[in-house]
Amino acid sequence: MDTREILTRFKSGTLAREQAVTLLTAHPGATVGEPAPAPRPDPAPAPDSTVPAPDAYAITAVHGRFPYADGLDAYWRTALDGGAERRPAPLPDPERFDADFFGIDPDTAARLAPQEGVLLETVWRTLEDAGHAGARLDALITADGEPRSVGVYLAHGPLGAACGGALPGRLCDLLGLRGPGHCVDTGASSFLAALHLATAALRTGDCAAALVAAVDAACAGAVLVRPLAAARAAGDPVHAVVRGGALAHAGRAAAAGTDARLARRARAAADLGTADIAVCETPVESGAAGAATGFAALCRAVLQLGHGTLLPAPGRTAPVAWPRPRDPQGHPLPRRASVAVRGEHGAAAHVILEEPPEHRPETRGTAAAPGRPELILLSAPTPRHLAATARRFADGLGAPADSAEALPALADLATELRIGRAALPCRLALIVRTTDELAEGLREFADGTAPEPGADLRGSGASGLLDPELPETAHYLAALRRGGRLAALARLWLAGFDVTRGEETHGRPAVPLPGSAMLPGPADAVPATGDGAAR
Repeated sequence: MDTREILTRFKSGTLAREQAVTLLTAHPGATVGEPAPAPRPDPAPAPDSTVPAPDAYAITAVHGRFPYADGLDAYWRTALDGGAERRPAPLPDPERFDADFFGIDPDTAARLAPQEGVLLETVWRTLEDAGHAGARLDALITADGEPRSVGVYLAHGPLGAACGGALPGRLCDLLGLRGPGHCVDTGASSFLAALHLATAALRTGDCAAALVAAVDAACAGAVLVRPLAAARAAGDPVHAVVRGGALAHAGRAAAAGTDARLARRARAAADLGTADIAVCETPVESGAAGAATGFAALCRAVLQLGHGTLLPAPGRTAPVAWPRPRDPQGHPLPRRASVAVRGEHGAAAHVILEEPPEHRPETRGTAAAPGRPELILLSAPTPRHLAATARRFADGLGAPADSAEALPALADLATELRIGRAALPCRLALIVRTTDELAEGLREFADGTAPEPGADLRGSGASGLLDPELPETAHYLAALRRGGRLAALARLWLAGFDVTRGEETHGRPAVPLPGSAMLPGPADAVPATGDGAAR
């Protein structure tokens, strides 16, 4: 048996991974060209075993817009009564795109495809939800030292034809990403195919993270994917784990046979058997299914894993609790689900998901003392966006303590704004000691009644102030932070310099914050209020 035959049998599912590895590496006791010995059963896992598979990938952020549901929380509430699939409708106002937020001039914005703006906003929300729109994004570095190394894999369908296949490159340009960019069009299976290609790029080191996105007439969504080990070390939130997947086309064979072969290959890639997977999300395909069909199916699986609840499905009219499976020795096992989609022309994709391992990351540094002043940095692309974002944060600070929208402690909020958000041209700096003081300052700024409107808003990058490329600059900024020189940092920030440069991000978990305000419609639809201020 030569190498080609070994790999062919492995891909067809007739060889398990352990057998293929044994033959290819010629371990003692195995000779290439002879049949592989039967694999020995794996020892029972220990009850506290949380060691991830070497080729596991973490979904660290998910954001989507669905019919009658903007965001995953709304989608989950709709899906609980079985209504997510029964109310097809187009996305609301796809042409009301906030071009000003992305710095796109009106003429260019008028030439965008209707769903292109929806996709841009969705991808931006996904980066912010993951806490990777600022310094953490800079810290995504490949083995050769390339920063902001995020690949973009777009399931485009008809949108790709309208954009000439250039949309991934446009996304990379607008967001400053330096990873590979690809368009994928395999019909309804496009999103899962794009996810499979993205994990392959992560495996080979082409990028440190990957954005996988999709948009069609009824749905838009994106996920951010990283190697699980890297995500856990960084303290990233993990919504689900991609254990394995497979792609295939039926060719002239019967589709049912192709689906069974694809499922075997996906299980082999994940080192799992049929009994290890409890739920299979397989949407019924039709000519109307779009490029985001796989994204909607993946979201259903991710939400069921996260909530430990099985949604209504054929043969199940109401949600039911999803108990965690156990091995023969009684040890708990993670819940797992598979998602399979076949397009109308036979291209199929299969992905196996697993609930995230329980993990409490070790954070660096010590908790802030109560009443210690904190520097709050906020930015936006225009003054009206900055005022709207300040109001959104002020409203979030007033949310009840048990609300999902409640903000974290003041010190954590200040840290997250520094390392998790982009440094945009229009800026606000507030030095406060309590969340009440912060809420008051933000609301005064949004209303245009701040007593000290202060500094100009500039987007020049503060050329001439400090050289961002010099290592001494990072040392200087770190010294200001250690010494509590918050007013000096605020002045640099308002002058246009990114004072988050060089700040440590590793091991500092992302905390949830309200997203940046986006204002669809013409620029005169919302009055511009407020100026940059340091207090």
